[in-house]
Amino acid sequence: MQQASSRRHLIVGNWKMNGLSAGSLELAKAVAEGARDVGPAARLVICPPFTQLAAVAKALEGSKIQLGAQDCHQSPSGAHTGDISADMLVDLDVGFVILGHSERRQHHHETDGLVQAKVKAAEKAGLTPIVCVGETAQQRDEGHTLEALGEQISKSLPKDFSGVVAYEPIWAIGSGRSASVKEIDETISHLHDVIGRHLDVDDKSVSILYGGSVTARDAASILSIPAVGGVLVGGASLSAESFLGIARAALATTA
Repeated sequence: MQQASSRRHLIVGNWKMNGLSAGSLELAKAVAEGARDVGPAARLVICPPFTQLAAVAKALEGSKIQLGAQDCHQSPSGAHTGDISADMLVDLDVGFVILGHSERRQHHHETDGLVQAKVKAAEKAGLTPIVCVGETAQQRDEGHTLEALGEQISKSLPKDFSGVVAYEPIWAIGSGRSASVKEIDETISHLHDVIGRHLDVDDKSVSILYGGSVTARDAASILSIPAVGGVLVGGASLSAESFLGIARAALATTA
């Protein structure tokens, strides 16, 4: 079984398309305040919508929380109406960016090649990309999980990739279901092996998160898996209490 390189977990909250000004500020301030009790066991990142990045960045000043975004364009500038470049995110003190999320792959028809182009743009700008990979229910039922994930890794990550990977079983996102501890362990250990063969760097330098309806209730068991470097949290990140509960689970696994 692949051992994680560090037990300091990365806990990332993906707010998706949720949050207006007042509510976003309230949530960000509550998370920042509560994070004071989390300790050094976890690094916390919240990824609000583009419209809330500037305001949330101010709300997080002086806190332990880092700011992330939910996507970026592969070009640094140009005639790309409605898009946001990696340099624009850096200008707002963003440090992380989620790329290749299954919702964008499915609804925006993003290919592995496009994801890789975005990864290169993000890293060039100084962002840490969080690249999502995952299998559909059909691929899982037909026994093609490892094959599908391996293809996404090889085509989405450049050889010199130095970011973060997030394994999100597509069948679990928003369903309230989560893969078993055994399934998560086996799958993420396999991903470490694939990454080790694909990249020009040691696979241990690439942290792998688990995402897929993660809650405070199941976070401790997931984060106790040695191969898991943290979690990518969806719906539960929209509640400060739930998100901080997940962060405290990270503290419990290192106690």
